[in-house]
Amino acid sequence: MSTFTFLHAADLHLDTPFEGLSVDQPELARQLREASLVAFDRLVETAIDRGVAFVVLAGDVYDGIERGLRAQVRFRQGLGRLHSKGIRAFVVHGNHDPVGEAGGEVRDGVHVFAAGEVESVPVERGGTRIATVHGISFSKREEKANLARLYRRGPEPGLHVGVLHCNVEGQQGHDPYAPCTLADLEAAGLDYWALGHVHTRATLLRGGTWAQYPGNLQGRSFKPSEQGPKGAVLVHVVDDSVRDVEFVPLAPILFATVAVDIAGHDDLPSVQGALVDAALQAADVPGCEGLLVRANLTGRGPLHHELGRRCEELQESLNEETSARSPWIRWERLERGTRPEVDRDRIADRDDLAGEILRRIDAIARDPDAMRNLAQEVDGKLRGPALAKVIDPLADEELESLLREVELDALERLEVEG
Repeated sequence: MSTFTFLHAADLHLDTPFEGLSVDQPELARQLREASLVAFDRLVETAIDRGVAFVVLAGDVYDGIERGLRAQVRFRQGLGRLHSKGIRAFVVHGNHDPVGEAGGEVRDGVHVFAAGEVESVPVERGGTRIATVHGISFSKREEKANLARLYRRGPEPGLHVGVLHCNVEGQQGHDPYAPCTLADLEAAGLDYWALGHVHTRATLLRGGTWAQYPGNLQGRSFKPSEQGPKGAVLVHVVDDSVRDVEFVPLAPILFATVAVDIAGHDDLPSVQGALVDAALQAADVPGCEGLLVRANLTGRGPLHHELGRRCEELQESLNEETSARSPWIRWERLERGTRPEVDRDRIADRDDLAGEILRRIDAIARDPDAMRNLAQEVDGKLRGPALAKVIDPLADEELESLLREVELDALERLEVEG
């Protein structure tokens, strides 16, 4: 029975360009270009510092089949450092870097899995087999076959790890390459699935069989799957079983979207302070050197009209305040979704449609019988006969919240901004 740790990463996209960014500052442009390579350097350092038994890389090491020279050099150097410390690396290639369109690197201490059939490679420590790593690479970019069904556990002792670039259960936002199901993964009888392709970190199976997406190593844009901390996972094995999975943040540059409600803020400096606080919280991740942020201003308040005139000025002021911080913060966009203040009592007294709607909502809210009738009507439309037994009826507070949403929607549609 063996106890050890291994490192699982995927979707390195080494030397990848960032998407949708126009950078006019040379130093910032340099940091952006280096980010994916720095993240990989940190992955290697983590593997060495934590004394892992081996490293698995689950596809898309490169961003394209041409494989830039900088990326290849950095990758080989990192693999060489691992080998010098006695750490083996296991690599599969995915849709961005299929082996059928460009050859993989084969060096001492590195096993690059071929395409076509699953290979099973032993990992030994002190003459004892502690693990078997199974893997297969893509032979083409648009791999539509269910490769997971090719994996099977053998009789060998120790932990069995499957390395696969795939889309499990049709994950949204990612191409349906090597599609498979959770049932397919469990049927293989492996202990741990080291998955790649989906850029959002997620544990799909936990327990007898583990299945993990570590997410990509370095975010590349403001897409939801690219935001937040990025890195790899350390898999802790105790007595030939996975005990736990530990996320290790490695990305030097993060992407985030923050939101601030202008309600309760009396002036723009107050709003700016709230935005900076939200960005600092998003940047509070080990290893973060810089944060690219978009901000959404929401809510109703007296600053609505002033923001309409001075939103660009606010963005400039934010960048002046935070560009020299450590970590630095760059404000890419401020989006104003605010609305003007509404004097509800004044509108409710008006003899027009908006006033009539508010008065009717107030009358319903004060009348228990009307609330009960409304609940039954809404409940019937939401659930219907087929769902009546599996979805609970609306609670009073849920119905009140629904009424207020109707009220806000009506005011949005009927009130003309001054």
